[in-house]
Amino acid sequence: MATQVDLRQLAVERTPASISSLPRSRAWWSRWGLPAAIVCAFAAIVGWTARDFLLPAKPVTVVPVFLAKAELQQAGTPLFQAAGWIEPRPTAVMATALVEGVVSELLVVEGQDVTADQPMARLVDADAKLAVRDAEATLKLREAERDATKAAVAATERHLQQPAHLEAALAESDAALAQVDTEIANLPFTLRVAESREQLARQDLEGKKSVANNIAGRLLQKSQSEFDAAVAAVEELRQRGPKLDAQREACRRKSAALRSRLELKTDERRALDEATANLAAAQAKVTQAQVAVESAHLRLERMTIRAPVAGRILALVTQPGRRLMGLEAAAQHDSSTVATLYDPRKLQVRADVRLEDVPQVQIGQPVQIVTAAHNQTLTGRVLAATSLADNQKNTLSVKVAIDDPPPAIRPEMLAKVTFLTPETPGNKSEGGEEPMRLLVARQLVETGEAGTSVWVADSARGVARRQVVQLGRAGTEQLVEVTTGLTAMDKLIAGGREGLKDGTRIRVSGEDPSIGTSTGTRK
Repeated sequence: MATQVDLRQLAVERTPASISSLPRSRAWWSRWGLPAAIVCAFAAIVGWTARDFLLPAKPVTVVPVFLAKAELQQAGTPLFQAAGWIEPRPTAVMATALVEGVVSELLVVEGQDVTADQPMARLVDADAKLAVRDAEATLKLREAERDATKAAVAATERHLQQPAHLEAALAESDAALAQVDTEIANLPFTLRVAESREQLARQDLEGKKSVANNIAGRLLQKSQSEFDAAVAAVEELRQRGPKLDAQREACRRKSAALRSRLELKTDERRALDEATANLAAAQAKVTQAQVAVESAHLRLERMTIRAPVAGRILALVTQPGRRLMGLEAAAQHDSSTVATLYDPRKLQVRADVRLEDVPQVQIGQPVQIVTAAHNQTLTGRVLAATSLADNQKNTLSVKVAIDDPPPAIRPEMLAKVTFLTPETPGNKSEGGEEPMRLLVARQLVETGEAGTSVWVADSARGVARRQVVQLGRAGTEQLVEVTTGLTAMDKLIAGGREGLKDGTRIRVSGEDPSIGTSTGTRK
């Protein structure tokens, strides 16, 4: 009989952790992340392809760069005109008061010709005259003090060179020393004389005592007194020796000190140094007083205001009775100005040049000037283009010098300036023929802080690009030559330039036939 096998014993129990061996994070990425990344990349490709529909480019019209044989304009050919007004060159000169004061009178009138240093006005000068007198008196006082100090210095020098007072003191000390030496030398002899007198007085006293009953008592007292005096004299002489030795030593030291003082002259040298310093201080005070006198005279002189240069009075700024502030730090503008002057031989025109004509302006360029005050055309030259632009008139101020201005021309007069073609060498090609030149429409040229530029359509990138160019002399009324910055293959943006920036996406809608005229071969 066959044995039955239980297959359930072969079954293997599996735990939930062994069902899947892949990490949860990997399962999430393969299930959701990778499909999402594929979808995003596809959306980006679709967005880039449809960018023209999502972000439409700005439509513009273009014109080509003209390549033609354009002739150079001859020197002196009128280019353009600009209006302006006449003004002093470089500026008007201000005649100002250098000191504070009140105007007492004016000595000139507007339009009057004056010479340099000619009086123009006077200030009230009473206080200035008093200041001069006070400064001069102070100077005399300082000079007297200096002279007294000089005398003291001279006396001190004499004391230093001839110190008679020191020599006298030394001689007196030497004399005292010699006297003490003499006394010491005579002391033994004087002592012997005193001892002899003492002995004689003793013998006389003893003799009278022996006969005291036979003589008067008064004689005995006298003899006793003489004996006592002789004894005292001997004792005084015996004690004088050490004292004289001490006195002699003191006299020696005093003489040595006086001799050293005579040799060094310390006090006299110090006195001379002090006197010399006092003299220098006195001289400095004299110098200060002299400066004060000069300042007072200068202030008095500046009470008369003079013309700083030769010229013509443009305008009077003050009037009698007005107070001028001079060089005070708190003075306001024009608070010290008396008048303004200008040189009638140096005048200029401040012309308002349209911005589209600014590229044709060059330093030294010849001009013609017309004004109603003169019946002939004046000549001049361009000095400089200022940085004063008028955004309302769309102009830039250009300064033009007037050659030999006539006397009738005055500042603030209106004038019209015609700018002429400057003289520059020609640019002929071989064989004498005019070379091919790049020409663009004048109205497409812009002038700004970066210089002269045009807008170029970059067809390869589909964007607008600002290109800086340099203009030449050739051209027509509508076209101007470009020497650098462009090629014959460039396309210039004519319509739709408003609001353009470098890199703005553009779409060329066509060419603008109304701008520019070809005078030669177009390429």
